[in-house]
Amino acid sequence: MPRVFYCLLLSMVLAACASAGETLRVLAWPGYVSTEAIRSFEARHNAKVEVSVINSDEELWARAAGKKSEPFDLLAVNTAELRRYVDARLVIPIRLKNIPNTRNQTQRFRKLDSIPGIVYQNEPYAVPYTYSAMGLIYNRKLVAKPPRSMSAMWDPRYQGKVLAYHGGAHNFSLTALMLGYRDPFKLNPTQFTQVVDQLRDLRKNVLKFYSTPEEVVQLFRDNEVALVYANYGDQQIQALQRAGADIGYVIPQEGALAWLDCWAILSQTGNPALAEAWINHMLTPEISGQLTVREGLANTLRDTPKPSMPDTGKLVWIQPVEDAAQREFYWSRLLSSVASRR
Repeated sequence: MPRVFYCLLLSMVLAACASAGETLRVLAWPGYVSTEAIRSFEARHNAKVEVSVINSDEELWARAAGKKSEPFDLLAVNTAELRRYVDARLVIPIRLKNIPNTRNQTQRFRKLDSIPGIVYQNEPYAVPYTYSAMGLIYNRKLVAKPPRSMSAMWDPRYQGKVLAYHGGAHNFSLTALMLGYRDPFKLNPTQFTQVVDQLRDLRKNVLKFYSTPEEVVQLFRDNEVALVYANYGDQQIQALQRAGADIGYVIPQEGALAWLDCWAILSQTGNPALAEAWINHMLTPEISGQLTVREGLANTLRDTPKPSMPDTGKLVWIQPVEDAAQREFYWSRLLSSVASRR
């Protein structure tokens, strides 16, 4: 009996040692993970956290689906992109019973089957984390009246004074929305060509296609910037206001794209339980609250009125596009000045 007890105790110690000090690798967007969030998780779970910051859906896909020598455990991904990961079997179903803090989310984020893109074959593949609309920021010193339409980005008066986001899929969708297409995410060949032409014209007005909210603040300080396409929504509004910029914000008359970012667990993870613990940790009032206070982004634990999510104004939640690879191919050609008609 003592020998059996000794063997059992030894196996428990070895198992504990095997999990102790494990590294959790996370792919996330700028500002999503604070130093405090990392430190408190590491202390509680005796694990190390490595966060890799990404700046576009294309970069996220490349890192998550890339070389096996660079494995990640989980990622922050929007609902429009999630199905791509599900189809490629890059993510695994979420065991909600292991994430009790989902019970603290508001009602609309607890009903996962009512959120397009999260549930597949009756299993949830992600947990909502933050959301925002992508409207238009304008410089009150250079723009006399609030712009009514996203077409203001094409206005010759603002040549060299526009900041747009460096992302092919979103730029095709926002242009299609501006042109009045019924479905900006499913373009037919004629519509696709028209959007390419419009984006080529947009390049004449754009000072720079930015990647991060911090980059926009610096460009705003150093240049005469009239308009900013707010890909990061409230996060950018707060960052610019804190920097002293005199800005306004509008949801254009044709509407604004909006995104919902979620945590999803990658199939290559060696410790799904630790990844689940991370999601649970990020849904504590302290951590999710930090996201709102520090970054200005909405969280899923409470309904807080945000500038980019007005009661009025048409919001168009982003959806999977007709061909993400094709959009990115033509976007790259547009940026390299060699774009041509198909």
